Amino acid sequence: MVMQADEKKNYSSEEYLELEINSEQRHEYINGEIIPMTGGTPNHNQIAGNFYAVLNFALKRQPYRVFVTDQRLWIPKKRIYTYPDVMIVRGELQLQEGRRYTITNPLIIAEVLSASTRSYDKDEKFLAYRTLPTFQEYLLIERYEVHIEHFFKTDNKRWSFLEYDDINETLSLNSISFEIGLTDIYNKVEFENL
Repeated sequence: MVMQADEKKNYSSEEYLELEINSEQRHEYINGEIIPMTGGTPNHNQIAGNFYAVLNFALKRQPYRVFVTDQRLWIPKKRIYTYPDVMIVRGELQLQEGRRYTITNPLIIAEVLSASTRSYDKDEKFLAYRTLPTFQEYLLIERYEVHIEHFFKTDNKRWSFLEYDDINETLSLNSISFEIGLTDIYNKVEFENL
């Protein structure tokens, strides 16, 4: 069954999950609305893949799990199902009740920005992610130029912000012991215009 973006039907989460299982394309679910996710560009996939690969290797045999692109996340307070570009979970996976494939406990999330998702990722999505009690760190990685916005929780409802825009800089995560050079994140990326 194919889901149409222009349909105005309000779907239950159960209807969404049933449709998503049978769909060839991934969709986000936002409080009853089903939204098709656009396909990634080579730069988008390269950046997400680079970050995932270095993280996954660095965290092997440690109590973390690293996921890329196709792992569904449930945000219960906002009634959102989404697929972050890169997601790190500490310890055991917490899954949505009754669902074997939907995570609810990310520690760190990274999104690769595009022209069509930039404001959503920076505003509404970040607001939704902050309702998850385990969520501690957020990276917004630009794909059109060297630029990363890094948010990390410092206290209850208090977040700090760092910005990286020099290819020679090193990004250090706050929630785990991990560093990565921007040269590794942007390896083989050919910048495109908006």
